[in-house]
Amino acid sequence: MTTARTAPSTARQMKTDKSPPPQASLIVKGSDATGIVAAITSVLSERAANILSLDQYSDRSHNGTFFQRAVFEMNGLSAALPGIRTALDDLAQTYSLGYTLRDMSVPKRVAIFASKSDHCLLDLLWRHRQGQLPVSIAMVISNHPDTAEEVRGFGIPFFHVPSMGPAKLAAETEHLRLLKDNVDFIVLARYMQILSGEYIERIGVPIINIHHSFLPAFIGAGPYAKAKERGVKLVGATAHYVTDELDEGPIIEQDVVRVTHADTAAELARRGADVERAVLSRAVLWHAEDRVIRHGNQTIVFA
Repeated sequence: MTTARTAPSTARQMKTDKSPPPQASLIVKGSDATGIVAAITSVLSERAANILSLDQYSDRSHNGTFFQRAVFEMNGLSAALPGIRTALDDLAQTYSLGYTLRDMSVPKRVAIFASKSDHCLLDLLWRHRQGQLPVSIAMVISNHPDTAEEVRGFGIPFFHVPSMGPAKLAAETEHLRLLKDNVDFIVLARYMQILSGEYIERIGVPIINIHHSFLPAFIGAGPYAKAKERGVKLVGATAHYVTDELDEGPIIEQDVVRVTHADTAAELARRGADVERAVLSRAVLWHAEDRVIRHGNQTIVFA
């Protein structure tokens, strides 16, 4: 009599095919009070959600504002989300809280704006292709055609929209047409155009910019030449959210690199580009993973 056996390779496949439960992020912000953490975790545990991470911060110096980021997993997440939202709505009224709840299996959609400088743009595209940025890149928009072939080589739609002088209003109109209902946020990867307050308001989604200095120094054209003239010892970069005040939005991430008097302006620019790439990619990653909470002109970053 022969006993049927499962082939070893099949058995191994059966063990490894089980996917982990889907994950969701929960961001909470509001007035601090005793019992908030217990109440929030109870909502999740009562529905058999497994909390993977829980970060919180209370700013006692500003009337006790409470911030929290939780990531949890559970089977049947999509079906459970409406019930979780209902429970959180009741909790929000009790404790005067605001919250966002998101299924993290659905990546945020992003549009990247660029000009002639391509180092930040290509770095983001490469990291995305390597699986390092959990986003869906909907498109790249540039006011110059120089990077079109490289972008399309990544399989990303490229749109050349000139935006200089009289063409600026027409460009903004075209941007709005392309972006409407297609993106959750925008990244300015060295996009060398100033966005008007009206335009920012009409876009209606967060915009992340990379600035080629440790703000607020060396604003404007030729920052590394200015840095050389001033004999700086550090060059850096700042990633921040865009507001109607130029380069004054909430800062997400910053970094610097040490330089010396012997470095040329070109060398400063090369080193600065390295910092810009790293700072921008971290800011985009943290935003994509719901790690950044805006609070006035500040940010709480659970990195």
